[in-house]
Amino acid sequence: MGHVSSGVAVSQTTEHIVQFTADDGQRCNLIHSCSGRTPDKGPVLLVHGAGVRANIFRPPVPTTFVDFLLAHGYDVWLENWRASIDLPPNEWTLDQAALYDHPAAVRKVVEETGSPEIKAVIHCQGSTSFTMSAVAGLIPQVTTILSNAVSLHPIVPWISRQKGRFAVPVVSRLTPYLNPQWGEHASGVVPRLLQGLVKLTHHECDNGVCRFSSFTFGTGFPVLWRHENLNPAIHDWIRGEFGNVPFSFFRQMSRCLDAGHLVSNGGFPGLPQDFAAEPPRTTARFAFIAGELNQCFLWQSQQESFKWFDRQRPNHHSLHVLRGYGHLDVFIGKNALHDTFPVLLAELEREI
Repeated sequence: MGHVSSGVAVSQTTEHIVQFTADDGQRCNLIHSCSGRTPDKGPVLLVHGAGVRANIFRPPVPTTFVDFLLAHGYDVWLENWRASIDLPPNEWTLDQAALYDHPAAVRKVVEETGSPEIKAVIHCQGSTSFTMSAVAGLIPQVTTILSNAVSLHPIVPWISRQKGRFAVPVVSRLTPYLNPQWGEHASGVVPRLLQGLVKLTHHECDNGVCRFSSFTFGTGFPVLWRHENLNPAIHDWIRGEFGNVPFSFFRQMSRCLDAGHLVSNGGFPGLPQDFAAEPPRTTARFAFIAGELNQCFLWQSQQESFKWFDRQRPNHHSLHVLRGYGHLDVFIGKNALHDTFPVLLAELEREI
């Protein structure tokens, strides 16, 4: 028997891998997590961000978000889409994930569970690309979407925007990827030069992957979490949870930041060029979640997306700004079980 959360005991979890093929042939997979309890609240799909993997929802804490959902009766599925570090590196874009990966993953969960409807919890670039799928009408089976950090309207700090404008074109000529692993293990001229730059500019901790991830994903000390929200075990665990992020993504995100909302790279039938130009082709209810102290994407990103969706269908969607939290610590924080998980659960269980 595991940790007790909100009066519900968490049993030992087991998992199995379910392979699926994205609609362009890319091999991806789902992790199906199970407990001794028979789920009675239907399937929930968890979607990770850029340069990580499905495992990001399972930090070394007594009760992870996966455990929490299982204990409350949900059938939990974690998607490893083409950005996952568990898959071979590839120069992916948000368009490819939106058009090919997420619709195939949703269909696979529906096929495996027999449930015609599912819910989703989506994070960072899993959130932007999944939102693109929803807005384009490609995932009608999804009825409730909890989006963390960023969705339709990415907004970053001013200095991060300048870094994207000027550094991305230069560095992308030297390497197709950035990899936070270079913070501790760099081989080759470019990785070593970037490792040296990070050592000169980031002194917030002694974890090279933590520091290099801040360099990769924005400007801050750190960017992706608040150190005070991590215990030593979590802070050490993240050393193995980050990998390659392609400049193909950073270039697209730069165009989205210029536009003020998500835009397509173009040339993909089935996706709009401008995702904010027309009403969304989905009836899913969105709950927009934002850490007040997020230095990767400002919390106003989610506020703008909430306002846009609320104009399309008033009083249907919701917005939560979480005090004391940043970007990924919403899921991996040492006190997330008490601070953030109940907020997410309430939105999953809210009647549509």
